[in-house]
Amino acid sequence: MKRRNWNRRDFIRQSGASILAAMAAGAPVSGLLTGCGRAKAGAQSTADTVILLWMAGGMAHTETFDPKRFTPFEVGMEGDRVLSTFKPVPTVLDDVYFSEGLESIGSVMDKGTLIRSYVAADMGHILHSRHQYHWHTCYEPPQTVAAPHIGSWIAKELGPKNPVIPAFINIGQRFTVGEAEELKAFHTAGFLGNEYGPFLLPDPSQGLESVRPPVGMDAKRFEQRNKLYNDLISGSPIGEFSSDYQKESLRRSMEQAYMLLNSPEARAFDLSLEPKESFDIYNTGRFGLGCLLAKRLTEQGARFISVSTEYEPFFGFDTHENGHTRMIDMKKMVDGPIAQLVKDLDQSGHLDRTLIVLASEFSRDMMVEGRPEAKVQEQVNQPDILTEMRHYGMHRHFTDGCSMLMFGGGIKRGSVYGKTADERPCKTIENPIRIEGVHQTIYHALGIPPETEYEIEGRPFYTTPDGKGQAVLELLG
Repeated sequence: MKRRNWNRRDFIRQSGASILAAMAAGAPVSGLLTGCGRAKAGAQSTADTVILLWMAGGMAHTETFDPKRFTPFEVGMEGDRVLSTFKPVPTVLDDVYFSEGLESIGSVMDKGTLIRSYVAADMGHILHSRHQYHWHTCYEPPQTVAAPHIGSWIAKELGPKNPVIPAFINIGQRFTVGEAEELKAFHTAGFLGNEYGPFLLPDPSQGLESVRPPVGMDAKRFEQRNKLYNDLISGSPIGEFSSDYQKESLRRSMEQAYMLLNSPEARAFDLSLEPKESFDIYNTGRFGLGCLLAKRLTEQGARFISVSTEYEPFFGFDTHENGHTRMIDMKKMVDGPIAQLVKDLDQSGHLDRTLIVLASEFSRDMMVEGRPEAKVQEQVNQPDILTEMRHYGMHRHFTDGCSMLMFGGGIKRGSVYGKTADERPCKTIENPIRIEGVHQTIYHALGIPPETEYEIEGRPFYTTPDGKGQAVLELLG
């Protein structure tokens, strides 16, 4: 792995990543949290840790975990004939098929549940960052207050599992790409306070550099700079406009970062310590190495970890053209590492108490933009007759039928939930599940009560809108 020599600015930026994310997102920093949680975790739980594997950009369900009739490419073919551009391949479950290229994940489906009926929100003109905000916070933007990320809710309610390891770690997403400000808007703890925000690691191969002082800075000098940073919290501009609650939260976030720097657990961030045989399986790029880091951090007691394929407009799963070709590359990136993560945690005994969730903001279709009964403005120039290979693929946004996977943490093993139609539109026709159900199912597994709320600006703010979300108990064993 290529080593990077960090300077002081890099270190300060990384150490205060959660602070910067919250402030850049416009997170209010004064006078919001006037109440306290109405309910605390304490119910019987089946999970202690959550790993979110985020397929950023809109992963087509018919090209991944819910294949339909396969139609090979032909010049002059009608696009409406094409439901899947990959052949179906068997999984370890009887009569359950994935699309070609996901054989490794298919081989571990006896350890988890396949959800084929996630329905994304209808928010009008489709924007990735809006739907990602909704998925990660459970609230539709815009909001009058900064809604916390699900990882921040979990960090607040349960605290760190290991006091040295940050409770919320986000791996793989840069904020120097398109829609950066919109992405920052939900990578924050919002009104809960900076200490519950994400520890940001854009590049997992540089994880070790993120948890130690810059090259050339000795311990004494670092302590002096840490003291100076704490002094700045009480001064302008942060201290002047912050409530006592926010300032204390900020101090605690820095104390946690400082504690990690001096702990042996920091070795979990050093991927060079992983045996070569294991490292090579995960080494498919930044996402694969992110899965490896998630495994190592889980073994050290992490609470919530998000690993993203990274959202950058028109890259990754954001397939506006060349969908079939792009999906080949994306499958190579995710298939081996995800399967290996499940197998490694199962073998080490951690999977029983670790809930792995694989999801995307919405799905894709070749012909339908949005959903059949609520079509929205077309965003892709997709011809009805395919004359070039670049036309072959799922290029439009589709919100009425999406796939998710869940493993471990009390989730049923070897199960399939929900169903989509076999013909276009391939929409959900059995057991629809929406984002509030997803969130409450995760909270239920962790023992966080559904009525958990905080009083913000004189009104209650729940983990799911109006506190009406309900766990989908059929997903749990």
